[in-house]
Amino acid sequence: MAGTERIDSKLPGVGTTIFSTMTALAQECGAINLSQGFPDFDPPAALVDALGEAARAGHNQYPPLAGLPRLRVLLAEQLQRYRGVTVDPEQELTVVPGATEGLYCAITAVVRPGDEVIVLDPVYDSYEPAVTLAGGRAVHVPLTPGDFAIDWERVAAAITPRTRLLMLNTPHNPCGSTVSREDLDTLAGLAERHGFLVCSDEVYEHLVFDGAAHHSVLQHPVLRGRSFAHYSFGKTFSVTGWKTGYCVAPPALTAELRKVHQFVAFVAVSPVQHAIAAFLEAHPDYPGTLAAAYQARRDRFLGLLADSRFRFRPAAGAYFQLLDYGALSDEPDTVLCERWTREHGVASVPVSVFQQAPPAGQTLLRFCFAKSDDVLEEAARRLCAI
Repeated sequence: MAGTERIDSKLPGVGTTIFSTMTALAQECGAINLSQGFPDFDPPAALVDALGEAARAGHNQYPPLAGLPRLRVLLAEQLQRYRGVTVDPEQELTVVPGATEGLYCAITAVVRPGDEVIVLDPVYDSYEPAVTLAGGRAVHVPLTPGDFAIDWERVAAAITPRTRLLMLNTPHNPCGSTVSREDLDTLAGLAERHGFLVCSDEVYEHLVFDGAAHHSVLQHPVLRGRSFAHYSFGKTFSVTGWKTGYCVAPPALTAELRKVHQFVAFVAVSPVQHAIAAFLEAHPDYPGTLAAAYQARRDRFLGLLADSRFRFRPAAGAYFQLLDYGALSDEPDTVLCERWTREHGVASVPVSVFQQAPPAGQTLLRFCFAKSDDVLEEAARRLCAI
């Protein structure tokens, strides 16, 4: 088309996501797909039934911009139940078509040209493009190798007068690490001292293992007043394709997020909201059952790999497990994950794609264990045979 050669891309370094690339390769090779983060088992039957009932009942037109009032009240009750926090469903809670959209709207609402946004490497891939599109600059601060804890000295050193926002992700994708109360105290002190905001991606909030608790920015009195917190029904209810979540923020930040949201997607899908509301009314305790169920999957997967040559630290949260293949190969992870998908029939994701400057000699792949037992067993059998 005439003139297209003059287009200057706003995201010149961005192509197809690694998740789509590896899923396509898995399909091409007939491999077991442990790369993309989605469950291969059915969501609760009552939830699926509720979606059909909502559509048949005629709930197929635009809902309110902020989300169904009934659903927002129920979500506020969930936050009180699981986090012990009080949220105003009218002024502080917005239902969005997926946490990715909510994150984009939050970043766009507060980041201006020239602003800096601190991101913690490995960093989920949607954050930096949103920062770039808003005219900001992502400042990468590596997490501590091994346990992927936050190095607060390095964070403090990265703060400048231009720092507008810090992106937090707990439980962490891809690493499975979590933050502590002490981490939030330190973050709050820095945010208050330097005047920046926090955008907290907590979509795996109910998947925290080994008796530990999820620590949310909403539970911290200082961070509560200067943070966006993002959640996902797709992760909680095993319906990633429904692309629905919500964002909680103080009224002033919520108002700004909604200004952007109304011109990006306007609303989240109406029958999905009705279905989730109906399910939560009938099963308010369901989210509390998830940690034990997913920990059992993690433990089964790692137990099957106990005699392999992989090294690993059990994931503290989310549904991804990192495996260190250093005893098997010194190939770059981007090369190895593709070769093993083709040769051994198990697709994974290289951790280096989440990092601006991967540490020399890093040999880590991410595997999703949100899969049925027979899939995990066969995947582990193939991995143990390498």
